[in-house]
Amino acid sequence: MRRIDTRGATLAVHDTGTGPPVVLLHGLGLDHSIFDALCAHLPHHRIIRPDLRGHGASSVPPAPYAMGAMTGDVEQVLDALEVRDAVVLGLSLGGMIAQALAIKRLDLVRGLCLVSTAAKIGQPGQWHDRAALALSGGMTAVLDASLKRWGGPDAPAARTAFTTTDPQGYAGGCAAIAGTDLYTPTSGLRLPTLGIAGDRDGSTPPDLVRETTGLIPGSDFALIRGAGHLCPATHPADVARHLSAFLSRIGHV
Repeated sequence: MRRIDTRGATLAVHDTGTGPPVVLLHGLGLDHSIFDALCAHLPHHRIIRPDLRGHGASSVPPAPYAMGAMTGDVEQVLDALEVRDAVVLGLSLGGMIAQALAIKRLDLVRGLCLVSTAAKIGQPGQWHDRAALALSGGMTAVLDASLKRWGGPDAPAARTAFTTTDPQGYAGGCAAIAGTDLYTPTSGLRLPTLGIAGDRDGSTPPDLVRETTGLIPGSDFALIRGAGHLCPATHPADVARHLSAFLSRIGHV
């Protein structure tokens, strides 16, 4: 694990393997470990997994966070690691950051894999309510409702990461999601893109993921049966199969 200072935060970054770079960005209330099982299926790539600000082993600045700041963190990590032309897979909040990164720094992003995410997720009020609940009652106060929305099989690693996330980090991420609508800028992107959704996901339903992916001409979409929001953890072989085919198709091997 490396620690990389950005503007306003210090990110813990796991950088393993060799080969064409693949960046994995986790979702709200989680950390890099959500991708442990998926990484086992990607032995021929350099895998870069930062813990987002406020999450995992990264520093926890006071909430709220802006999407621009969270995107800037990843941008600065990749610059520090001298990474260019990566395929960036983003889960949920991580998928919003992936879109924003491609919009800002296309030199860093060769392709996108958008998993259980969208250009805009929900309405601002609901995110502000969740942030307030976490700050007042801790992460256990928002756990059950989150698990219900995520759907699909249980992911013990995700449950552990979620309950140990600092409420300030969770509230900060909620604020970033609440303030983000990427429909127009994402529709201007022109790069290889794969969308992946679980058919049991109540947080970002498949039609929402498909709609966002469809904003980018020439994109592909894959639906994983029996999976929920956390399909990289619960169905890693299925996600890896679609991702590996995508990487081969664009020559990122």
